[in-house]
Amino acid sequence: MAYEFKLPDLGEGLTQGEIARWLVSEGQEIAEDDPLVEIQTDKTTVEIPSPAAGVVARILVAEGDIVPVGTVLVVIGGDGATPEEPRAEPAPSVSATSQGQSLGHGQKGRVRATPLVRRMAEELGIDLSSVKATGPQGRVTEEDVRRAAGAGGLSLGQAPEGRRERLRGVRRLVAEHMAYAHREVPAVTWVEECDFGGVDLKRLVPTVLKAIAASLGEFPELNARLEDDEIVYLERYDLGVAVQTEQGLVVPVVRGCDTASIDELEAEVSRLAEAARAGTLKPEELRGSTFTLTSAGKLGGLLTTPIVNHPEVAILSIGRVADRPAVRGGEVVVRPLGTIAVTFDHRVIDGARAAEFGLAVIHRLEG
Repeated sequence: MAYEFKLPDLGEGLTQGEIARWLVSEGQEIAEDDPLVEIQTDKTTVEIPSPAAGVVARILVAEGDIVPVGTVLVVIGGDGATPEEPRAEPAPSVSATSQGQSLGHGQKGRVRATPLVRRMAEELGIDLSSVKATGPQGRVTEEDVRRAAGAGGLSLGQAPEGRRERLRGVRRLVAEHMAYAHREVPAVTWVEECDFGGVDLKRLVPTVLKAIAASLGEFPELNARLEDDEIVYLERYDLGVAVQTEQGLVVPVVRGCDTASIDELEAEVSRLAEAARAGTLKPEELRGSTFTLTSAGKLGGLLTTPIVNHPEVAILSIGRVADRPAVRGGEVVVRPLGTIAVTFDHRVIDGARAAEFGLAVIHRLEG
């Protein structure tokens, strides 16, 4: 008997996933627990084993497609026969639409789209009824609206220019996350110079993590979250560290930065960075950060204005450290100088407090 494998509930409140990579092909014989598919969520990539043995009769969802939990992904048939086409999913109930999903195509011409997509279409001057929907159950997605806006800018008979590559995987998640943070968070960036002469630059990240954790204890509003109309002050210091990988930017979490030693932080940062670049981070290693540190090293530029890693309310970045002229005791000397920038959610943090926090971090680094 054929077995229909559906996208499982992956926890953490996730309602959908992207098919990152199929590890099997149609007609292939597989055993139970053999690697089946890699699913990309907004947290990490998860490899899912096959729940049944048999021949892969049919793969129903292509790589790069985003589907909701419960969607049939693949049919595993004992004899390898292709099953009948799956029935179309029913239209959403009233209770589903009351949670922000609009009724749409197939229901008297009304368009299915979230309020966010509707607002985007309105800002871009796009008629949603004319947009080809590619989302689950005929829903118009942000990508659909952007595609329609791009096509609308072409002259009659003009062909699209350039090589096009679909936004997917980690890059898609980063784009969505950053766009949301930029759109929803009223962010302000404070910048100041820092003398790194007393810091071992080979241990820069763990040293700054330690300074941040100690300073957050003095300024708890930066180690917080905004949930509805409440500020949630967190009593743990689990700091995210931005790591650039071939797949895109990921932010693994270094736990207990307030109690760990510099040596322990250095070892953990190194381990997480290696796992991030190898794509072997566990889902729990990407969850629950309370504040984020980012540094691009020699590529960092003089200063950066990072985007807050929502749902956090602040992020700190380190600019490129280099020998520059500085005035010390009335004389011009050469010092290893860099910048410390703090971007913060102005709904939660006042400018003066953000500045005081940044200066506290610098004071600890300059020792």
